[in-house]
Amino acid sequence: MAIRNISVMLFIFFLSNITLAVNGLLPPKLFDVTKYGAIANGRTDNSLAFLRAWGDACGYEGKSRVWVPPGIYLLGSVSFSGPCNGPISFLIKGTLTAPTDPRMFFTDTWIGFRYVDRLTVAGGGYLDGKGPAAWPYNDCHKNPGCKPLPATLRLDFITNSRVHHLRSINSKNTHINVFACTNLSISQVRITAPAESPNTDGIRIGSSNTIKISNSVISTGDDCISMVSGSQNIDISYVACGPGHGISIGSLGRSHENNDDVVGIRVSKCTFIGSDNGVRIKTWAPSLSSLASNITFEDIVIRNARNPIVIDQQYCPLSGCMEGDSAVQVQNVMFKNIWGISQTKVAVNIQCSGVLPCKNVQLINIHLAYRVVTDRRPLFALMSWVPLMEDRFLLAVYKCAI
Repeated sequence: MAIRNISVMLFIFFLSNITLAVNGLLPPKLFDVTKYGAIANGRTDNSLAFLRAWGDACGYEGKSRVWVPPGIYLLGSVSFSGPCNGPISFLIKGTLTAPTDPRMFFTDTWIGFRYVDRLTVAGGGYLDGKGPAAWPYNDCHKNPGCKPLPATLRLDFITNSRVHHLRSINSKNTHINVFACTNLSISQVRITAPAESPNTDGIRIGSSNTIKISNSVISTGDDCISMVSGSQNIDISYVACGPGHGISIGSLGRSHENNDDVVGIRVSKCTFIGSDNGVRIKTWAPSLSSLASNITFEDIVIRNARNPIVIDQQYCPLSGCMEGDSAVQVQNVMFKNIWGISQTKVAVNIQCSGVLPCKNVQLINIHLAYRVVTDRRPLFALMSWVPLMEDRFLLAVYKCAI
């Protein structure tokens, strides 16, 4: 009887595979990088083995999974390109480590995915960017012609995809860079770099639409999340940030960069712990024209952030800045339900453009104390070129004076 049941099951399995093949589909298939020659010793460059595994998986006419087993894999600069013939997953169970040879630093990408639809990058593994070996080469703060350092994970032209359950540590530059992507979800990621590490943005988004980031922890040396030109319909929730420079829109309007509008941003239910900033909008001055509109920061907890609420339209972190006003119009911005402790007395700092004053900026239900709740010294709200047109705005300023 048992033999007969096994025979029936095998027949059903065989018949289902025939049906899938007739319909142009194949059963899911695993592509193990170790079967392509990858060696998990932390010393052998596995770039070719990974690219071969990706090539076969991407060409497979069904659901495919590139599998990186436990172990430490040295990986040079690689770009995994599509389009692929079906949904594809890149599952990292082990640790991928970047090169420490300075001759391999000066590129914009360590691990890249391009032109892929229905991509999943996950697995619970680590991306170790080996940043300490490269940070001394980062002199961009004083050298306008500085050479680029690689982003740990670069996603270009990715659609209908997910990144989840990954850990990125010590990126040489940005940890996750998102460019020209649509309908991308990033969740359950942990990003870590020292507070003093230069330009190590956690997640940087540009020229992308319908991006969701949630349930993640980001501790880094630059913006936890930054949204630059062309970011539209971005939803960020349940993110813990700190150390870092906060969650920022911008910087916008710099002359040599793309200046598409930033529209439809929502940041909610996030916590800032010991960060330099909380929620921030920053634009260069002088700048090219663009728009930042329909932006909401809501249900935010501040735990010892230096600058909890910022609009800075005189942004210029370089020496020798030119004088002038920002031509970026900031409008329809709401800061609502923001509580916590500020490290500085200036809890709300809104410095708008002199030629294009902010429009319809609302602060509602803002409760911020200075350092400790029992310290009753007043907080301040510094504001320039902000039309005070609504009672709710005036009430919020009043509530800031704890």
